[in-house]
Amino acid sequence: MVRAKKMDLRREAGQRTRDGLQTAALELLAQRGQEGVTLREITDRAGANVAAVSYHFGSLKALCDSAIEHALEQYLDEKILELDSLPSTATLHDVAAAFARPMVRALAAGGQDLAVMRTVARVGIDPPQGWDRLDGKFDQSRRGAVRALAPNLPGVDEEELNFRTRCAAGLLNWLALAPIGTELAAMSAEQIERQLFPVVAGAFRGHAPTDR
Repeated sequence: MVRAKKMDLRREAGQRTRDGLQTAALELLAQRGQEGVTLREITDRAGANVAAVSYHFGSLKALCDSAIEHALEQYLDEKILELDSLPSTATLHDVAAAFARPMVRALAAGGQDLAVMRTVARVGIDPPQGWDRLDGKFDQSRRGAVRALAPNLPGVDEEELNFRTRCAAGLLNWLALAPIGTELAAMSAEQIERQLFPVVAGAFRGHAPTDR
């Protein structure tokens, strides 16, 4: 019993160290980019020793990749939660709002939150090896959007809805990196929503076959 309790305490301490290293790495990555972060700076900020990085991650690059991957996973979890909370009567605007709201939060918060999203978006253009473990969450996010979109766009097949969903996700990632994202970050959350939600809804809507 005592030995098991000691093992549990060690695991908890190890997890705290791991989490602290990831948080410190992400904060520094958001400030300086991957080329400007040193192992010593991360461990000093996390209050850990250099050996802890080797033990938990293997290398500085692996730690940085893990930190960014963790931030991306949190972003996907937020999006999935928003989409899963939609009622069956959700409108196209409602779906666009749920899909974009996690990014709106980052834009409205600015500072560290927006810097983290920019880091995630930048690395996401060429994902590190191992990020395929998040494929299921990407798929879950797309399925949630398609499920909510289908009643609003009865003439559009699933393949096309998937394509539009991916385009909308790309639009949001681009906003995090482009100058217009900085402009939006100067607005309140309500103002960002008024600007952004109709654009995302338009990406989902596409055009009707009869449009010329």
